[in-house]
Amino acid sequence: MPVAFIPHGGGPWPFVETGFPRADLEPLADYLRGVRTLPPVPPTALLVISGHWEEPVPTVMASPRPPMLYDYHGFPDASYQLSWPAPGQPALAARVQALLADAGIATASDTGRGFDHGTFIPLMLTYPEADVPAIQLSLTEGLDPAEHIAIGRALAPLRDEGVFIVASGMTFHNLRAFRNPAARPVAETFDAWLRENVTLPAHERNARLVDWAAAPGARLAHPREEHLLPLMVAAGAAGEDRGVVGFNGTAFGLRLSSYHFGA
Repeated sequence: MPVAFIPHGGGPWPFVETGFPRADLEPLADYLRGVRTLPPVPPTALLVISGHWEEPVPTVMASPRPPMLYDYHGFPDASYQLSWPAPGQPALAARVQALLADAGIATASDTGRGFDHGTFIPLMLTYPEADVPAIQLSLTEGLDPAEHIAIGRALAPLRDEGVFIVASGMTFHNLRAFRNPAARPVAETFDAWLRENVTLPAHERNARLVDWAAAPGARLAHPREEHLLPLMVAAGAAGEDRGVVGFNGTAFGLRLSSYHFGA
């Protein structure tokens, strides 16, 4: 199976009016609809790493029927009626914990956690029938990039077990800047750095990602890096597969990219 890092946009953006021109958002929506074509055969399950969940140790969603978690605010009422009723897969959650334990990484599980909008919003476009079992894996507090690459590396065997690993974040995530035209050059600069470095051979790529904060525009693009860290997990799970750009366009007025590995 391939590994994908996808931009999940802002809030419930594909399904309600957000104030951004629809023509600006449709290319990203079209890309997300096409992500299901990346695996060569239908996946047995989805493992999603969302920028909207952090725990002291990597924590897996273990419910057989995950609820919805509407972790956004101030949107129309319809935003809180959206549903993506994909089944969970406790066996996959246990397998994730076992792989991480084998790598010496402590873990936890959560039977009450629901799909947050970093998962259900993009995957309502990618898998609208919600017919593929899915679980989430949290980031770890501290947001250490090398630690998240190691987490991804430990999970790489899942790719040979039919699991499609989807890392859901954003290549630009500065909420105060989204409507500020002055942010556009920063987004372009940081996005160009990512495109240059994520597509390098694996050893160089991972070294550059560990040092991402030294990139031009890095801390303006990501005042806090929780939306970038899913990319580190994807890079670790990619092994020696080089990254390719899956999407490079503008949405919400800013440059955004996605990356695929092994596709």
